[in-house]
Amino acid sequence: MANSLKKFGEVFPILVEDLRSICAEQDNLPDQVWQWFEKTLQYNVVGGKCNRGLSVVDTTQILLGRDLTSEEYFQPATLGWMIELLQAMFLVLDDIMDGSVTRRGQPCWYRRADVDMMAVNDAPMLESAIYLLLKRHFRAHPAYLDLVETFHEVAFQIEVGQTYDMLTERGQVLHEFDEARYDAIVTYKTAYYSFYLPVALALHYTGRARPANLRQAKDVLVAMGRYFQVQDDHLDNFADPAVLGKVGTDIPDGKCSWLVVQALRLGTAEQRAVLKANYGRGGGGDAQGCERRVKDLYDELRLDGVYREYEERTVAELREKIAAVDESEGLRKGVFTAFLNKIYGRKK
Repeated sequence: MANSLKKFGEVFPILVEDLRSICAEQDNLPDQVWQWFEKTLQYNVVGGKCNRGLSVVDTTQILLGRDLTSEEYFQPATLGWMIELLQAMFLVLDDIMDGSVTRRGQPCWYRRADVDMMAVNDAPMLESAIYLLLKRHFRAHPAYLDLVETFHEVAFQIEVGQTYDMLTERGQVLHEFDEARYDAIVTYKTAYYSFYLPVALALHYTGRARPANLRQAKDVLVAMGRYFQVQDDHLDNFADPAVLGKVGTDIPDGKCSWLVVQALRLGTAEQRAVLKANYGRGGGGDAQGCERRVKDLYDELRLDGVYREYEERTVAELREKIAAVDESEGLRKGVFTAFLNKIYGRKK
């Protein structure tokens, strides 16, 4: 039942044409504005791995227990592209807030000379495209209102997570970096939209969004999303940049990462002093030296091994949760197994 990125990608030009029709013909948008909007869409939405978007299609197939016909494929794929639009909106803004230089191997949208701070307006336009497409393709669907509300709710959850993350980073008070704070940030910023949203959309689309099914999905997938982010934090420090595809920046950026939380929990008073003196010093004159001292401390504390133990324990707990899923109202354990198989032991 695996869906190819190529097949999924073939849906996006159709959606761009839909948006052109809505904007240029229905709303009489000036041609110059549409051309800019189209350039924004093409630059920021395509080019990623599309794991979240593809998960809507995969989940729909698992729920139905069969492959989708060509005619059936379009709507769940469209919902998947809406998640990609949501992510694109947040990445444009996130890059501005973080002062990032590149995204997906090319300059960040706001870094282009012809864009600059116009990106602040382009980002909400990307989100608005979601609701234009929902109205165009799902207005007659029984779950239309649920789909609209789900996107609004998850968008707000991401914004909450981003706010908490930035307040934490700005505060730079290491003694406030603890597991409760970390869990809250990653739950809101990552887990809901990366794991819960694709499944919630598929449940609504297939008419299986019973309250019990949504509760079970949230319970399993939010926990899985936290595990995914812990993986990311581990890879940021311990993965080979050539394999990961980027150089980790959590230490110089002063992120409230899982590794620094563990270092604060496990370290001695002297080791915590080393962290305080060197963590989040990306803008200083000895930035590389500070980062090296933190990395050495992570090795002293054997955090790679601490992570390996965490991973095996967490995956075992997730498998127990999956085994306990009640399928009587149309939910399928295979939905969660498919997600876990994709991320367990990943290297990038």
